[in-house]
Amino acid sequence: MAKEKSVYVCSNCGQESLKWVGKCPSCGEWNTFVEQIIRKEPTTKRSTSGIETAKPKPITLSEIDATDEPRIPMHDEELNRVLGGGLVPGSLVLLGGEPGIGKSTLVMQTVLQMTEKRVLYISGEESARQLKLRADRLSKNSSDCLILCETSLEQIFVHIKNTHPDLVIIDSIQTIYTENVDSTPGSISQIRECAASILRFAKETQTSVILIGHINKEGTIAGPKVLEHIVDTVLQFEGDQHYMYRILRSIKNRFGSTSELGIYEMRQDGLRQVTNPSELLLSQDHEGMSGVAIASAIEGVRPFLIETQALVSSAVYGNPQRSATGFDIRRMNMLLAVLEKRVGFKLAQKDVFLNIAGGLKVNDTAIDLSVISAILSSNMDVAIESGICMAGEIGLSGEIRPVSRIEQRISEAEKLGFKQFLLPKYNLQGLEKKKLNIELVPVRKVEEAFRALFG
Repeated sequence: MAKEKSVYVCSNCGQESLKWVGKCPSCGEWNTFVEQIIRKEPTTKRSTSGIETAKPKPITLSEIDATDEPRIPMHDEELNRVLGGGLVPGSLVLLGGEPGIGKSTLVMQTVLQMTEKRVLYISGEESARQLKLRADRLSKNSSDCLILCETSLEQIFVHIKNTHPDLVIIDSIQTIYTENVDSTPGSISQIRECAASILRFAKETQTSVILIGHINKEGTIAGPKVLEHIVDTVLQFEGDQHYMYRILRSIKNRFGSTSELGIYEMRQDGLRQVTNPSELLLSQDHEGMSGVAIASAIEGVRPFLIETQALVSSAVYGNPQRSATGFDIRRMNMLLAVLEKRVGFKLAQKDVFLNIAGGLKVNDTAIDLSVISAILSSNMDVAIESGICMAGEIGLSGEIRPVSRIEQRISEAEKLGFKQFLLPKYNLQGLEKKKLNIELVPVRKVEEAFRALFG
């Protein structure tokens, strides 16, 4: 007879407690403990996946084969780059993102191109007809992808055992439940048990599994710490639904780097890979317009040029407004304070609005120089010449601090036809100017940068 017990589980990190507590002792969050009824099974419980394997024996470190893991090509350069060269057999990948951002579209259009692999697509949210309509919209080629609409984990393993797929897609993990846990689908205990069973199956059979996960209202994957600890790779699919661009980031990757970045463009026929994002993120007709500056930013290991837009106007109401889209508002306030204290520009009674064109969110501090240049350009209503690009971090004393990977930033600007590049003076050390076809303008302080831009 199975025994039942009630425990309290933190919805943020998965910490268990026999009684309710206000503050989680593990992650420090308040009011996150929810009651879960767990059915305690006998110790002779059989494996959920139905795969019985011998117990491993300890071996010495020298006996372990350290060759590179074989990769499964995904027929998508951006996805292969973020994964670290392809999908590793037996790996468990979690793809998270907001509702409607394009997670299912990305996975569906990828598996439709993998005609050489046997793929099983398990959907717990959509019907087979809905998947068929989406597949017809994304690809005109017929595919042998197997479709299964099921939410029971035990039944899913039965179908996997009968079909022997090379790749399994589960959309989404929050809809899957197992009979071993007496709680509703999507709860912390269900997600943890289902993910752990799927991980055991993937490692024992060397079958790759891709899980699609939901995002909660805080912007993190539902059951985040529980899932992130279990899976091998965590991919985040982000972007604004009102813009066409989508960014695929790697938060955790046991088989590759987490600094890679994939950029897509959402279209009617699916997601298109953006191989050169700089050309799409720059508007072509901003010549003569004030408040626009071009910055050379790096996301991960990938350089691209972005357009920084600023609007400065007299405050209509009593308190001046400060607004930033795609940029940290606290850092913008710091830069405004530097302009007023160190340079002497009075912006205390001005409304300042800042926008990163294209709906991108940039965390690179090297765009500080373009931010203050765009703000002053709008304040003085003087346009910056169209052939100028810049990169530099602003310090609190008004100095322009050096930035990393300056060669990649300069080469990206040179490739797109820019004539001048403003950079920190310290970054000139080690640069080979003879090989560059772009004029380098070294600046040490903010005043020098403004003289170079506005005379």
